[in-house]
Amino acid sequence: MERLWAPWRLEYVKSADERNKEECIFCVAKEADRNSLLIHRGEHTVTMLNKYPYNNGHLMVAPIRHLAELEGLTEEETLEIQKLTTHAVKVLKKLFNPDGFNIGLNIGRSAGAGIVGHLHWHVVPRWNGDTNFMPVLADVKIIPEHLSQTLSTLRPHFEKIE
Repeated sequence: MERLWAPWRLEYVKSADERNKEECIFCVAKEADRNSLLIHRGEHTVTMLNKYPYNNGHLMVAPIRHLAELEGLTEEETLEIQKLTTHAVKVLKKLFNPDGFNIGLNIGRSAGAGIVGHLHWHVVPRWNGDTNFMPVLADVKIIPEHLSQTLSTLRPHFEKIE
């Protein structure tokens, strides 16, 4: 069995209770400015960079409406989420040339949701050999590009959604 080993996320997981007391990152994402990880805000969805990425280009797509249960999504929200997820894959393929993707969501704390109260889909580009010895031996994750550079690279490609 292969594993996506991510020991650098332990601090994030342990701080879940404190984070859930704060404002929801998806609900406060209003505009793509210098201090925001927002890439695109649609009619029903937001697309953001993950502040604690598994890899460069790790995006999250979420409904704007604060919602914890999948069955509560409207048809419009569901369609826009799928459209933005597909668009994200196209853009990431073009700009980052990954070998594959992990795409999914975690519903509930026991399933691994870091932001329990707001559904969000992870779009994680993957490359052959993208996990090396550093996370295991040194508790260090090597992300070759800073989040601000990834934002600058991705935002223009979300101005027009096909």
